[in-house]
Amino acid sequence: MVSERGLEVLRAIVQDYVDTREPVGSKTIVERHAFGVSAATIRNDMALLEDEELITAPHTSSGRVPTDKGYRVFVDHLAELRPLSSAQRSAISAFLEGSGDLDDVLARTVRALTRLTGQVAIVQYPSFARANVTHVELVQLGGGRMLVIVVTDTGRVSQRLTFVRDEFDDADLARIRAELGTLLVGRPVREGLQRIADRLGTERPHAAAHEVATDEIVKAVAEELEEFRQDKLVMAGSANLARSEADFRGSIYPLLEAIEEQVTLLRLMGEMVTDAHGLSASIGRENEPFGLAEASVVASDYDATGSRARVGVMGPTRMDYPTNLAAVRAVARYLTRMLEEDESSR
Repeated sequence: MVSERGLEVLRAIVQDYVDTREPVGSKTIVERHAFGVSAATIRNDMALLEDEELITAPHTSSGRVPTDKGYRVFVDHLAELRPLSSAQRSAISAFLEGSGDLDDVLARTVRALTRLTGQVAIVQYPSFARANVTHVELVQLGGGRMLVIVVTDTGRVSQRLTFVRDEFDDADLARIRAELGTLLVGRPVREGLQRIADRLGTERPHAAAHEVATDEIVKAVAEELEEFRQDKLVMAGSANLARSEADFRGSIYPLLEAIEEQVTLLRLMGEMVTDAHGLSASIGRENEPFGLAEASVVASDYDATGSRARVGVMGPTRMDYPTNLAAVRAVARYLTRMLEEDESSR
């Protein structure tokens, strides 16, 4: 059982090690922190922390550094998060102001967050499987190219370029738009996909050429709607891993691989348990099942008009947890507010 002073000593070790990257000794703690006790007393507290496997000595006769378990206890006992400065809050606002569609908003979000934290920033797309399709537009570009645009009531606007065998006149385009409108508009994405599958499953052995071309457009719309159902991430700041490579005992390759493939990070973020404030942290060896035992991820939930998703950062276990948690919480709140305002303005 760790005493209150023991927790304060652990907090001091974590803070000093994050700031300096140097093992922390009892003399340093006495000099930097107002404990009002001798270095010998601090050494006793550190010995108890080491018995609890919360700190360890990387070298003989050196100071101590936090273990993954120590970081977890530190995070679990945070009395409060370090508030962002007014300059940092203004930077978030300025960076996200004037955003366009959801893709633009999320791209700006990760760029803002990686600048704030110096870590890899991650934002999860909300699931749009229950979103309603509000509009389908077709733009003929010539040369057999057709741009398919799908809009949902969550503010997502997506585009897909497809190739068709025929050129359509205005009357044909109007007919196809009307057919797509009947199939999809006002219906959830999931239902729309089923209606398209039913339509394409109908046998028409003597279909005319324009009907075959119409089917190609309908298939393109179905592919775009299928994208709406798939979880995916937007990320920024991968170069920060190279800058902090000294904080990893092994290779940063597993992290780069996870960034490239996304599936691992999607699973990890999906399984992280949030606290009462919507914040979560997964530290070091807790990520071993995902092949990321040397990384930490902190995240916060945000609300995209009823569909919840997560925004967070990933980096080495030696990270500034209070500041990073405060940053992801602030960005998540700003993102939620922006999406709510966008929804109410439509």
